[in-house]
Amino acid sequence: MLVAVLLFAVVATACEKIEDLLTFYIEEEETFTIESGFPLGALVPATPFTITTNSEETFKNNKTRAELVKNVSLNRLELTITEPKTQNFDFLKRIELYISSEKQPEVKIAYLDEVPTGTNVLKLKSTNAKLDEYIKGDNYTIRTQAEISKPVTEDITIKADMRFKVTADPL
Repeated sequence: MLVAVLLFAVVATACEKIEDLLTFYIEEEETFTIESGFPLGALVPATPFTITTNSEETFKNNKTRAELVKNVSLNRLELTITEPKTQNFDFLKRIELYISSEKQPEVKIAYLDEVPTGTNVLKLKSTNAKLDEYIKGDNYTIRTQAEISKPVTEDITIKADMRFKVTADPL
């Protein structure tokens, strides 16, 4: 019995180490703008932005191929106000981000239902949606939807730092 438990522990540890070797991250950074003048309580769509993936090169640099990628999920999404420098996220009640592509439907990837006050950096919650086909493609589009809780008197520029966790099958 003890031998079986030890064998199981060794196999489980080996599997974890192999998966770690086959896991890497893709970092993306984009900027979008929330324009002034939207009414309070309105769901404000920010201008969508398209990201070119360069996935073939990214996969090659990580010693894999698109057909071997088995799991992609959003690992981190952080929003930072870049302009105006004195602005914080107090104008937001909630925010959601969606991903879509030419061949894939739109899916919510991150959200924050209650935006904290007094901060100019937000860490959104991932929906853990399966994003394999979006990242494997040539490009994808990110769309933001935000509910405004206070008047926005000037355009606000926001930087989105995204990190996707990619796991591939062994060759």
